[in-house]
Amino acid sequence: MAKASAFTVFLVDQMQWLGPVTSRRMFGGTGLFLEGLMFALIVENTLYLKADTATRGDFDALGLPPFSYQRNGRDIALSYFQALDKVIDDRDMLIEWANRAYAAAMRAAAATGRLKRD
Repeated sequence: MAKASAFTVFLVDQMQWLGPVTSRRMFGGTGLFLEGLMFALIVENTLYLKADTATRGDFDALGLPPFSYQRNGRDIALSYFQALDKVIDDRDMLIEWANRAYAAAMRAAAATGRLKRD
């Protein structure tokens, strides 16, 4: 099993203020999870945060691109948008944006019936 990058370890540590954030290798990168929901993606030392219709405008207004990859000659964009560089260096800002990403992941899971209810 591949060892997590220093960048991933740093972000997971910083995000523990949200709750027990964990990481798992996937999509050629690393997914960040809280309570079983993926709310962030790290690819090549770049943090991408989950967005939805409630939050996408914030990323668009800042000119932040979605994570995308090529498949069969086409660009495929996921609902994860690049975080501002300054978010990485400011724990309060990181927690705020990560919390919003987690809320987007919760809304997406609820819409598809994947959100577990107690």
